[in-house]
Amino acid sequence: MKKSLIALALVSAFAAPAFAEEAAPTPVHTVTGNIAVVSNYVFRGISQSQNKPALQGGFDYAHVSGLYAGFWASNVGWVDAGGYKANNSLETDFYAGYKGGFADDFTFDVGAIKYYYPGTAVAGKVTPDTIEGYAAIGWKFVTLKYSHTLSKYMVAWSGSNGENTRNSNYLDLSANYDLGNGWGVQAHVGRQEIKNYAPASYTDWKLGVTKDIGYGVVGLAYTDTDADSCNGAADYCWNSKSVAKAAATLSFSKTF
Repeated sequence: MKKSLIALALVSAFAAPAFAEEAAPTPVHTVTGNIAVVSNYVFRGISQSQNKPALQGGFDYAHVSGLYAGFWASNVGWVDAGGYKANNSLETDFYAGYKGGFADDFTFDVGAIKYYYPGTAVAGKVTPDTIEGYAAIGWKFVTLKYSHTLSKYMVAWSGSNGENTRNSNYLDLSANYDLGNGWGVQAHVGRQEIKNYAPASYTDWKLGVTKDIGYGVVGLAYTDTDADSCNGAADYCWNSKSVAKAAATLSFSKTF
């Protein structure tokens, strides 16, 4: 043992000095894609797919400066079922913004998104197409995000007397914590306010767990709301289906 240690010391003494490898430079442009299969497309606590499975996917572009843009799509069931547009089975999202960090462990994100539902407009029906602006601030694994409706209507909602629903808003507090070994947990609570139509306003919440299995991420989430769902005014009873009830959603996603 002593001879081995002496030999090692001598080799180290006469060896060329070692330098730490330089970190790879951050790419100026980055393009990523994503795809997912979910047992139920739940957005802000409300099923967009009439409690049925959905196939989803999109692409994202990011610039080293913090600017980004992206596209995402999923099949949906409420637009055609509710008669808001004919021949519709798809939601497409177009978004762009700017994100960065400051101080220790703080992040920010500001941008805008358009929810567009391809199909044929129906006379006398409010359009489901919606534009929102958003701003978020994060600290470590916690994020607070505010979204504000900029378009005339918020996903086809109108007031009791036909008023527009511009200035509707959604406040979202979320936590995503990495447990290590590929495991993660999620928690979320949000409040949706529909301008000029209070009966459609509600609170939603979510608890979930994810596991990275190498070739993708498997997730299981429980969601629920206090929204009216096939009772009373039935604001979230679409095509005789309750879409705001408690739900357990299984998902598989992959980023490439």
